[in-house]
Amino acid sequence: MSAVIDQAPTVSEPLRTGRRPAAAVLALARFEARELLRQPTVLVVFLLYAGYTYWQLLFPADAMDRYPVLHNADRATQPGTLALALVVLLAANITAQRSRRQGTDQHFDILVMERWRRTLAHALSVVPLAALTALIVAVEFAWTALKPGAVGHGSVAELAVGPLVTLAAGILGVLAARVIPSVLGGAVVVALGGIASLIASLVTETDAVHWLDWLNPVVSENGVDPIPSALLGRPAGWHVLYLAGLTALLLCVTLLLSGGRTRMVKAGTAVALAATVGGVAGQSPSHDAALTAARTKASHAPVTAQSCVTHHRSTYCSFPEWTAWRDDWAQVVDRVQGLAGGSTRGARLTIRQRIPVIVNLTDDSAITPLRTPGEITAGTRWGGNRVPEFAVGVASVLVAGDEEAASKMCDARVVTVMWLALAAQDDPMKALRDVRIDNSVSGAAGALSITDPVLMSTEQTRIVRELLKRPRYSVTARMKTHWAELTSPKTSLTQVAELLGVPAGKAAAEDKKSQGEEGAC
Repeated sequence: MSAVIDQAPTVSEPLRTGRRPAAAVLALARFEARELLRQPTVLVVFLLYAGYTYWQLLFPADAMDRYPVLHNADRATQPGTLALALVVLLAANITAQRSRRQGTDQHFDILVMERWRRTLAHALSVVPLAALTALIVAVEFAWTALKPGAVGHGSVAELAVGPLVTLAAGILGVLAARVIPSVLGGAVVVALGGIASLIASLVTETDAVHWLDWLNPVVSENGVDPIPSALLGRPAGWHVLYLAGLTALLLCVTLLLSGGRTRMVKAGTAVALAATVGGVAGQSPSHDAALTAARTKASHAPVTAQSCVTHHRSTYCSFPEWTAWRDDWAQVVDRVQGLAGGSTRGARLTIRQRIPVIVNLTDDSAITPLRTPGEITAGTRWGGNRVPEFAVGVASVLVAGDEEAASKMCDARVVTVMWLALAAQDDPMKALRDVRIDNSVSGAAGALSITDPVLMSTEQTRIVRELLKRPRYSVTARMKTHWAELTSPKTSLTQVAELLGVPAGKAAAEDKKSQGEEGAC
């Protein structure tokens, strides 16, 4: 005799057993984790993210990446994890609704494991993805930190943001599956999150609302060049507490909505809520007066926070976290100064690292030129274009005397400055292109330095380009022989061309124009 059961029997309460419910939850969590990793979208996105990160580490786009500042590099790992979090949210939401889509919910109701424990297993299945995110972040930062030119130190709190965001997103996806039992539930949550983020960004653009900005999962604050870590003023620890509390709170709410109203869940909800509120309270206050004063002091009087060392003739001063770059600065200074003539060749210089006035970490600002004779500004980035830019600053001071005078220089001395700076580079023509604002090697353009740019006219550019094509030793001999004339503001561009053995071209016409028009340069 046989019978067919069309509908699973219903029970008022799942059967209970005293046999290790935690082991059953973990077993189910492992199964669901495998299901998550099997989803093509999750697998592809994680592989793409890991591959892109690996590619960037092996083949950096900019030579400045060889000289990373680690208290900037730690938070640079955060934005990329948002894409992972979005995919994990949608994948966890779909996985948590699998039994509803397949019509097996009523069968699960007669199992020994309660509904809230199954929900907990779904939430725990996200942990391996968060751990994978943490591994990618750790490898990326470790690779960066092991570079010979790395300076500064990273923050564990900043590095923890990416994995926490991934974990929170997955749990949010499970919560959405319980609140909105539809295949569109995850998309609705993503849409609502995007709208909230857009509104928050519009509010913070019109009026700086510190506490609202820090409610975002990732607050990268990029824009300004690196500054000493003590001046960052980022509440990274409080933000991690906020994210951890919010993650735990989302988990507890999900369990409560699934019927898990046990003492442990209720106590966990209270603790998670307290942690979230504490994190929000800790990260909400704006910068205090002490931080503002410290930033102002570091900008206007950096000597109070710096140490100095002497290399050959010159003194090099930097903030404590940048001492490893002093030798690189010294090599550039020695090469530029070695091409100069007269007493300048043996002049004692002071190279001082400086930062601009910092209002916040998103708005970049310029560094004002120094008036002190023989003092040269060094920045907080190095490598790539920053090397010829620094060389331009060195050459400008050697020729003009100080940075403020160099910023007003627009006569024929520009040729001397630019040849000194670029001839000292490994690839002078590439350095010429890199240092100019428009990345050109012809026409009029500004040449960047750490402070104000050096303005190059079309004819000055042509003469410099011609000089860079010639053997360096031949130009160096002329430069040293005629140093006094080449560094005099009274020497015309025509005369400079003749002294350096370059056809005058249109230099005479440019001289006439500069004499006839006040402020023509």
